Amino acid sequence: MTLETVIPSLRSTLYQHVDPAAWPLTTAPAPGGDLAVGGAALTELAARFGTPATVLDLDDVAARLRAYRVALPDADVAYAGKALLCAGLVPLLVEAGVRLDVCSGGELALALRAGMPADRIVVHGNAPTEAELDAAVTARVGRVVVDSLDVADRLAAVAARHRRVVDVLLRIAPGVDAGGHPAIRTGGDDQKFGVPLAGGRAAAVAAAIAGRRALRLVGLHCHLGSQIADTAVWERAVDPLLDLAAELPVALTELDLGGGHAVTGGTPFDVAGFARRVTGAIARGCSSRGLAPLRLGVEPGRAIVARAGVTLYRVQATKCAGSGRWFVAVDGGMGDNPRVALYGAAYDAHLVGRTTCAAWRPATVVGRYCEAGDVLARDVALPEDVTVGDVIAVPGTGAYHHAMASSYNLVGRPPLVGVRDGVARVLVRRETTADLLARDCCLPRSAPDAGSWDDEAWCGGVVLGRD
Repeated sequence: MTLETVIPSLRSTLYQHVDPAAWPLTTAPAPGGDLAVGGAALTELAARFGTPATVLDLDDVAARLRAYRVALPDADVAYAGKALLCAGLVPLLVEAGVRLDVCSGGELALALRAGMPADRIVVHGNAPTEAELDAAVTARVGRVVVDSLDVADRLAAVAARHRRVVDVLLRIAPGVDAGGHPAIRTGGDDQKFGVPLAGGRAAAVAAAIAGRRALRLVGLHCHLGSQIADTAVWERAVDPLLDLAAELPVALTELDLGGGHAVTGGTPFDVAGFARRVTGAIARGCSSRGLAPLRLGVEPGRAIVARAGVTLYRVQATKCAGSGRWFVAVDGGMGDNPRVALYGAAYDAHLVGRTTCAAWRPATVVGRYCEAGDVLARDVALPEDVTVGDVIAVPGTGAYHHAMASSYNLVGRPPLVGVRDGVARVLVRRETTADLLARDCCLPRSAPDAGSWDDEAWCGGVVLGRD
């Protein structure tokens, strides 16, 4: 039984404001006004693991991976690890038979250590370091997406040193504006990703790459942005990319259209419809240009994990501002969810763990950080008797929360807790104060006497210059 199937019975309770589409697939009511995810009650998880904590429904992740494989059986589906990557997710990716996109040496190292086959790893990045390129070549990853001729030449030099040939995709900026916040539009002409088609620049770079003996140009790549709901946006990118493919001196085999599939709004993204329309557009476009059929590649990230995540907070204070706005302050904030400050992302928030007959009231849920922009959810409906100690749950936090979390104000990052069949386990532990202090090389091994300055005690044996 899920939240969606029982929603009529919840109309008269606390959950009249819950939108089932925003919550993990296994969400269900629990006794005492609670909700359960993956068979585990949220307030019990908050008590056991502390707050803030992000809960990840592993069954939800597995179901969405299966949905992509079913809708796109002949495509290369690659999960975009930048959305959320931890070792606990890798077995789900392997089981689903998908690839994994990584965009740093750290992500690559984690993927390999966690058991992702190297030939199913795709390495991205507009400015990879020499060490990262070397790690990719050494590991024999399946694909490297190059973003410029400079990156291609550096990769070719590394590959030649290892006496290997690397399969590459060239990232193109096709000049397609997908709309949305400027920070998440990546398919236009005026942004840092990809080689522009204008002026023949993409054709020149592609031809140059095709001439590098250590590189094998196998396809073109683009990523148009995030939270795109209209499949026509990807269809508009197909023709200019195929025009470029038809100009090249090598026969390509792949066309990767990236990710960005929307997860917000009332209508779920139609993966099957996307598959039908985009594969049709590619087939028609290849046929009309005399090209061999190109294999479609897609890179869903947010669409796989966003709705699988729920972050739990505990209320620390409530107050009314002079403007009349009611603030509910919790023990997390922009350190674990910077997306509201970065993009103006919208979230909902819900009291869990008790029922109430109190009236509903617009509230702005804010965090503990020293920034006026530290907001988690604006003008959400909460009962007016919310008080210190209550647990607040924010759904839709599986993507770009754990991945983008920081230790601003020297507050440790929260844990990531996986739930499945009533069993909860820590996937990534909470960052402690000891973790934060361990990186500071100038802290004393023990507190020095007041008023003294002992270089060796303060700096771990590294003597620093004095003013």
